[in-house]
Amino acid sequence: MTRLETLEQALRAQFGELESFSVTSAHGELNLEIPAEKWIETCRFLRDDAAFRFESCIDLCGVDYLTYGQPGAHAARTFPSRFAVAVQLLSLTHNWRLRVRAWVPNDDFPVVPTLVDIWPAVNWFEREAFDLYGIVFEGHPDLRRILTDYGFIGHPFRKDFPLSGYVEMRYDEASQRVIYQPVTIEPREITPRVIREEGYGVGR
Repeated sequence: MTRLETLEQALRAQFGELESFSVTSAHGELNLEIPAEKWIETCRFLRDDAAFRFESCIDLCGVDYLTYGQPGAHAARTFPSRFAVAVQLLSLTHNWRLRVRAWVPNDDFPVVPTLVDIWPAVNWFEREAFDLYGIVFEGHPDLRRILTDYGFIGHPFRKDFPLSGYVEMRYDEASQRVIYQPVTIEPREITPRVIREEGYGVGR
């Protein structure tokens, strides 16, 4: 039995029969989907239990599924909510990895508990997810923007955020400071022309 199969077997034994939990394997990676209300409890268990020992969280990100798969084969697929949070875990003890995902309730004001007390390294990752997606991590010690300016309006990784943004900034000579003003770029849709030369790519 491979290391990945051993981990999958342990995950299914622990979580496979629980409601709203699911274990999937794809592309040589394991995924554990859990309910948001079990976010803290499950992550702490995965860190502390000897069978798993995920001592390190190497990444955390937000995901916006607002327009996922449209148009395409997955266009009809529905999700429990618009936003999700996923963490990439690493066990140094067992040398294996796991992705854990939870769907964040309330599309208008997504909130999930912070994992800072479990893995302190997620501090800046959670700030990034808050900045770019507007996901609030309740209990975070310093939840503020980290990539955009403090006066930035909106969350630029949300699928409904306009490509040109809401405001633009420039240096104003008269006031000798950076100022914000409404975006002056007219929105437009460009349809690229695709030109294929005869025999393109042949023999190269």
